[in-house]
Amino acid sequence: MPSNGMGTAGLVLGIISVAIFCLWPVAIVMGALALIFGSIGRGKARRGEATNPGQALAGMICGAVGLVLGLGMLAVLISTV
Repeated sequence: MPSNGMGTAGLVLGIISVAIFCLWPVAIVMGALALIFGSIGRGKARRGEATNPGQALAGMICGAVGLVLGLGMLAVLISTV
């Protein structure tokens, strides 16, 4: 049976990090976790242990976007102080 949990977790965390980028500490952590889980999921898919390489890649992309948005929000907050 395929173990698609890591790719799915990466996608969910990536979507959440993009959606709540205004809460920048949470978005940065979730974006980083999405990148980690997505890359683990891609590795499992490459080895044939999982069947969702697209979900894992989408999780990595969403995680990177959420991470950048969170860091951008942090930069905006620092520059206005």
